[in-house]
Amino acid sequence: MTRIIESPTERTTAATDALITAISLRYAAELLGRRRGHPWKAGIWAGAFGAMGLAGALGVAVHGLDLSPRRREILWRPLNLALGVTVALFAAGAVGDLLGERVARRALPGLILSAGGFYLASERLQRGFVIFIIYEAAAMLFALGAYARLAQSGRLAGAQQMAAGVLLSIIAAAVQSSSLELTCCGIPLDHNGLFHIVQIAGLPLLTAGLRAALDSPPES
Repeated sequence: MTRIIESPTERTTAATDALITAISLRYAAELLGRRRGHPWKAGIWAGAFGAMGLAGALGVAVHGLDLSPRRREILWRPLNLALGVTVALFAAGAVGDLLGERVARRALPGLILSAGGFYLASERLQRGFVIFIIYEAAAMLFALGAYARLAQSGRLAGAQQMAAGVLLSIIAAAVQSSSLELTCCGIPLDHNGLFHIVQIAGLPLLTAGLRAALDSPPES
């Protein structure tokens, strides 16, 4: 019988993964409900949140259960793939907002292939998650520049909130790559749990920006 892991920090990491799953899937459903005016954009971002939710659900098992090394390794494979797809769809959404849906549609296959490339790299290299941090950072820095530019020009409703949400995602990635640990209100958190908390703080900002953009009239 599989047991809950004894490590307190792994338990809190699993708990924050569960929060990411619940929040991201809720937002994915909400975005799909707003797809009437911008169906492709809503679908891309709902897909990104959905993939994030899947990664979070797998993370609950990886961090929260006392698994054999072999079972943990097996679960990491779809988890890494889900993370790669999340970043690829996020980047496609940013390309669409900055350069237009037509360009984003053309870029999407290459971005999905890049997710596959990240997955293969994470399988072959010993420190595969470092590859994800680099991959995510490149996509997030592009997105930050895109939404900062859109906010400055006033071309996209919600661009300021999107830029703020992306900035928090970048900070989260920096926290994850550190060795930071702390105890807050008696709850022990390592760099993984802190990464999730900062990421969770960015999700409402991203969704607020997307709501504003999806509720705006479609371009003629």
